[in-house]
Parts: sequence; C-alpha cells; structure tokens
Amino acid sequence: MPKFPEPPSLLTTRPEVRVLRRATMLWRVTYAAGPHPASWRDLRHFGPTSARFDHHDPPPHLQARGILYAAEHPLTCLAEVFQAARTIDRAGNSPWLAGFEITKPIKLLDLTGAWPTRAGASMAINSGPRPRARRWSRAIHTAYRDVQGLLYASSMHGNRPALALYERARPALPHAPVFHRALTDPAMSPWLSNAAARLGYRIV
Repeated sequence: MPKFPEPPSLLTTRPEVRVLRRATMLWRVTYAAGPHPASWRDLRHFGPTSARFDHHDPPPHLQARGILYAAEHPLTCLAEVFQAARTIDRAGNSPWLAGFEITKPIKLLDLTGAWPTRAGASMAINSGPRPRARRWSRAIHTAYRDVQGLLYASSMHGNRPALALYERARPALPHAPVFHRALTDPAMSPWLSNAAARLGYRIV
C-alpha cells in the first residue's frame, strides 16, 4: 500500500483535534502586490493554487472557500514562503510580516501525530505531492465540519508547527495585528539577515 494514497471518498476516521487557545500568537507573510495581493488579515478565496493545502473546489476561481497560511514562529513563515528559490526577497511583490493574536479558540486537525496513519496516509501528507495533499484537504474540509483548519509540520523548518486556516476560522482573527512591518523596513534588516543565515537562504 502506498504511504500517501488518494483520500477515501468518505473520511470516517475520528479526527485528532488540537485547539489553539485564545490569544495564541500567529505569524504570516503576505504580499501587498503581485497576482494575489492581500492584507495581513485576508484569506485567499481564489484557488486552488499550487499551495499544499488549498481546499478550494477546482478549477481555480474566486469562491466562498478561503485559506490563510500561518505559523507559530516567524522564521517558519520565511522558510515556507521563500522556499522555491531559497532567497528572501525583501522587495519583490512587497512582502510584509505580520504577527497577530487570535481572539477565539481555533480547532485544527492535527496532521503531526497519528491521525494521518490512522486515516490511511502518513506523514508524507506534509511533504509529498501537493496536488494529492490538496485533495486530502478538500476531503477533510467536507468530512469534519467543526474543523477550522490544519496543523501540519513545516518540511522547510525542522517540522515546526505550521497552519492552514479555513474560512471557518475567520471569526477568530483580530481587527488589528500586534506586529506588521514591510520586509524592506530598515528595522527588519538585522533580524532578516540572522534568519537567512539560520535557514541557509540568500537575502536580496
């Protein structure tokens, strides 16, 4: 049996839910320009794109389903967002780093434990083929109506916690961030240089 098969037509495995507590700090990188510009609070309702856990109904189009990728540590955000070229581009498409505290608990399906195995997959759901991971995300969204997103292991930052929040998590987003700076802000330079060194990424 393959370690990362297609999802079953109907998921019936009991979910393993991790609840993020109110006031948990989350981080994300957004782009103020480019094909999908967004503010720090926006979910992306266009999809699916090439992102791992987009649960949008294909083909790609604007729809009610939306997703927001975040992490518990800002370094994880950089590792994930800039992984393709392994270069932190401070200016291209105007990237911003935001940190915010959720205002309500959020229920996440935990993909970092035994649930993927019990459901017939494996930890490869976190790092295997993305089109298949997106199909799993759609199946999860359909099967578990109380689940507001996914907790998964960042394959680019030592399996640190990363999150894919569904549109169901929108009520838990605050009206204002705790931290919000453009990567071109001179105050960000020392931290970004250190982050690039820790990840082995270039910085431009």
